[in-house]
Amino acid sequence: MEIKPFNEINLNDPFFDSLKADYSEFEQWYVKKAKTGATAYVMHDENDQVQAFLYLKVEEGAITDVEPALPNQKWLKVGTFKVNPHGTRLGEKFIKKILDNAVVSQTPAIYVTVFPKHENLINLLSRYGFEKEGVKSTTNGNEDVMVKYMTVLQDNLLKDYPLITSKNSSKYVLGIKPEFHTKLFPDSKLLNEQYDLIQDVSHTNSIHKVYICFMEVGALKPGDLIAIYRTSDGLGPARFRSVITSICVVEEIKTRNDFASIDEYLNYCRSYSVFNDAELTQWYTKSGKLYVIKMTYNVALKKRITNGVLKDELGIDPGYWGFFKLTDQQLLGLLQKGEVNESIIIN
Repeated sequence: MEIKPFNEINLNDPFFDSLKADYSEFEQWYVKKAKTGATAYVMHDENDQVQAFLYLKVEEGAITDVEPALPNQKWLKVGTFKVNPHGTRLGEKFIKKILDNAVVSQTPAIYVTVFPKHENLINLLSRYGFEKEGVKSTTNGNEDVMVKYMTVLQDNLLKDYPLITSKNSSKYVLGIKPEFHTKLFPDSKLLNEQYDLIQDVSHTNSIHKVYICFMEVGALKPGDLIAIYRTSDGLGPARFRSVITSICVVEEIKTRNDFASIDEYLNYCRSYSVFNDAELTQWYTKSGKLYVIKMTYNVALKKRITNGVLKDELGIDPGYWGFFKLTDQQLLGLLQKGEVNESIIIN
């Protein structure tokens, strides 16, 4: 995935044929956008063919070209969104980009119009909390108007994503070694540099993560919040090199006994784990109590919090940093020190 100006993306790529067929004015619109210097998120395959395209725009005021009109407020409009239908993970990455943009631009709601025939896209949007709120009628036909409010919890982990709530949940810190952290989570090259969510187009910036460990994490339950702690890379003292980088929400937790076979385990882990099949098999056959944590990646701390700050300023010093519980107050301290956008936290 990369951010590119329209005029550097080939409008004659076969990817755009279906958009041209759906929207008679698409080519005109595209050329106009290219002239204004507009940019989009785009993904190409190894043959330089477009596989996904996303254009976003912030709008102010009521949206009156749909029925019923959408309220007078700030909106993030998903102007164009198409993903080639091979595997859901690509679609999820682009959904994450939409939601990332809403968080950073502090936009309370997002809308997108979709023709009912695009069932896969509608299902994907619905999974992450978009609901049909109306219809847009043009000479091209009738489109569903799908809306997601970023201020309302629906009591469903995925529909609420990326919002987090500290109600009715326990909070923990989970330590992850640098070599696994780099594969699982976007990594700042310098610990003190500000993390830019919008510019992050790395393959690691995805909604779901699977983490495998042998630590005693059996207390975890769905909805619990996990602060991810990247342990020291050995290039200096831990108080400067070990950092809290992100906040995740537990989707589910499994042990080896929850899988009927190794194939079932591999199928479960494969899509969202940092390990290949050989490594996954190695973990599965290793002695000890194996835990598989599936979680959503909700918050990237804008400012990483070092071990030194945890100890000196937040009073967090558990002795063992692999896995431990946080108080509500400690979590709040982490979110404030990490300069987390307050709109993402709903209490």
